[in-house]
Amino acid sequence: MRYAVLTLSDKASRGEREDTAGPAVRAMMDDKAGTCVHASILADDRDQVEEELRRLCDKEHAQIVLTVGGTGFTKRDVAPEAALAVAERQAPGLAEAMRARSLQVTPHAMLSRAVAVIRGESLIVNLPGSRKGAVECLEVILPALPHACALLDGTAGDKDHAPK
Repeated sequence: MRYAVLTLSDKASRGEREDTAGPAVRAMMDDKAGTCVHASILADDRDQVEEELRRLCDKEHAQIVLTVGGTGFTKRDVAPEAALAVAERQAPGLAEAMRARSLQVTPHAMLSRAVAVIRGESLIVNLPGSRKGAVECLEVILPALPHACALLDGTAGDKDHAPK
C-alpha cells in the first residue's frame, strides 16, 4: 500500500514540540503495510490541510492518508472538518472501531471527533495526536486496510490482502 502520514500540530510545526505520534505511525505502517510516499507536519490550518489532503490523494495517489492529531474539541482541531470537506464518501466503521477500542482504555475516547472518508481511490483516516492513542487506533484498523485499498482500486479478489 502507498500511504502518507500528515501530523497536524501548531506546536510541532513550529518546532516547539517533538512529533512522536507521526513517526510511530509511520514505523508501524512501514513494518506491516507498505511504502510511505509522504510524511510531514502541518499547522492546524484547515485550508492548508484540505489542500494537502487533495494533493496526497489526487497527485501522490496515496491509497491511505493517515492524519495524526486535530481530532479533539479545541478550536484549532480541524482534521475531521478538513477530511469531510475533501471527501466523496464516508467510511464510518473505521472511526467507530477505533473509538470502541479506545473506550476500553479511557472514557476520553468518546471525545474523539475522528472520521474516515474516501476520496477517489484513497482512504483518509484521522488518528489521535498522542503516540499511544495513534498506535492503539492504527492497530485496530490496520488488518482491514489492505482489503479497503483493494476495494477502492478494484483489485479485491485478485490476491491475498492480508497485512505483511
